[in-house]
Amino acid sequence: MTDRLGRADLHIHTLASDGTSGIVDILAFVENETDLDVIAITDHERIDAAQAAREIARSDGLRFDVVVGEEVTTRGGHLLALYIEEPIRPLRSLRWTIAAIHDQGGLAIPAHPLVPYPLCAQGWVLRRLLADPDGRYHPDGLETFNPTTLGRPWHGRVVDFAARHELAAVGNSDAHIASAIGQGHTTFPGRTADDLRQAILERRTHAHGQFHPAGLLLGTFARQLRKYSRDARDELRGRLTRSGTGRDLGYPGAQRRPPQPEHERIEALFERGEEAVLEGAANVRDR
Repeated sequence: MTDRLGRADLHIHTLASDGTSGIVDILAFVENETDLDVIAITDHERIDAAQAAREIARSDGLRFDVVVGEEVTTRGGHLLALYIEEPIRPLRSLRWTIAAIHDQGGLAIPAHPLVPYPLCAQGWVLRRLLADPDGRYHPDGLETFNPTTLGRPWHGRVVDFAARHELAAVGNSDAHIASAIGQGHTTFPGRTADDLRQAILERRTHAHGQFHPAGLLLGTFARQLRKYSRDARDELRGRLTRSGTGRDLGYPGAQRRPPQPEHERIEALFERGEEAVLEGAANVRDR
């Protein structure tokens, strides 16, 4: 009997950017409600929640791998940076950003591409990059399934583009709420994050999913508006009271200010056995 293919969702947002779920809830949902083997946290312009999620998943012995990622805003559209350890500077060219990701040993995958919208990489830009003799500037795959409003009308066009240019096909949820995770996913030979990385490089992935219903999108948008109001209130309160706190970034201890470099802060918390972090890890299966 052949083992089933691994499953991954590599486009997930948290409270640290424009998502509406914290990482403890996200990890609990993936652990208990999905059969995903790999996820990537890809907040806009930051990786702190992704690093915290990876540390908690490892500490609690969860059955899936967490990849540190980021959705980077470039002048040529949104780009998923996967398998990175340092944030990528935003608002540079798509070409510069892909090279910066590769310089870290990461993978670069345009998010919701070909849609005629400024946040989406366009076909002529991607074709020019793929024609460059230097592979450092080539994207490693294409998000061929994105279940959001941006993805639906152009799905067939994106699938054809990826096949024509021999790019790895990746399916993701672009989830902004925990319950949407897995709505889009990628299958690949193996089960681990390392297996997935190799499969993308070898173009041995397949994209799958179902489009989000309109009701889910509207509900998520309402949750986002409430989040932004709460964030503004908490930031203002922290400054006025000088309490050393700010908005909730979605991981244990994340309201403290000023933040330390995240990988150092998380490691230090675990070394000291800080209650908040250990509680966050222990609660993952209980939610």
